[in-house]
This record gives sequence, structure tokens and C-alpha cells, in this order.
Amino acid sequence: MRLLWLAAVAAFLLDQWSKFHVFGMFSREMVDRIEIAPPLLVFRKGMNTGINFGLFSDSSGAQPWLLIGLSVLLCTALWIWARRAFQLRIEFFSAGLIIGGAMGNVVDRLIFPGVRDFLNMSCCGIANPYVFNLADVFIFAGAIGLVIFGTEKKRSKKPS
Repeated sequence: MRLLWLAAVAAFLLDQWSKFHVFGMFSREMVDRIEIAPPLLVFRKGMNTGINFGLFSDSSGAQPWLLIGLSVLLCTALWIWARRAFQLRIEFFSAGLIIGGAMGNVVDRLIFPGVRDFLNMSCCGIANPYVFNLADVFIFAGAIGLVIFGTEKKRSKKPS
């Protein structure tokens, strides 16, 4: 479980540091777009009030609290699952990435009108209109890790 907490804290701190640093650059330069390595990497100022890609955005004021509660509930369920069922280090690490990323976005929802997004990546003539943040990267990477490596025990239990 120590690895889970280390990964969670590292993901959370990296996410918050990156948002603080990049949004500080936006403020200092008085811009909403900074081209780092266009079109592969562009920083674009964004605020996501919805779930993912701005889906289900709501201006009623109740939705942020629903999303915060859902995030905390899912992180708690993942932590319980990890304590009961995980055996591999990569499973604990993956769960930590998910929890740290989710908590990074929860902090944004508590402080700001939504989640601060800034990463935009396009390639090969396809212009990606969406922005995301490091928390989203950590959540995605952790989920992929659980899908790929979480089934290893099941495979080893099958008779040959």
C-alpha cells in the first residue's frame, strides 16, 4: 500500500504544480495559448466544468459537488479494492496514479469553477480541439495499467 500512496501523492503534486506553473505563464504573458512544439504540444487555457471533454457541463451549481462526491467515492472504492485484492506492485502503482489524478481534479473543482486544462496535442494533419491536464494523463495511465497488469494473476491461474 505504500507504493499506492507514494504514486498518489506524486501524481497529485505534479498535477497541481503543472497547473500552477502553466496558468501562471498564461497570466504573466497575458495570453491563452503558448506554442511549445506545435502542433504536437500546445498549451491552451481551458476550464472544464463537465465530466470529460466538457461533457454534461452544467451551470446550475450543483454538478461540481456531485462530481466531487463521485470522485471521492470512486477513489475510496479503488483504495478498498487495492487493499483486498491487489498483489502486484504495478497494481498498487496504477491505483495510486488514478487516485492522485482524481484528487488533483477534485482540488480544482473545490477552488475554481472547474478543472484547469492546458495540454493540447495534435498530429498528422488532425487538429485536436480538446485540452486536458496531467491528472487526466495519470488517470488514463493508471486505468490502462490496471487493465493490462491486473489480469496477470487471472491468466496464471488458468490451467494449461
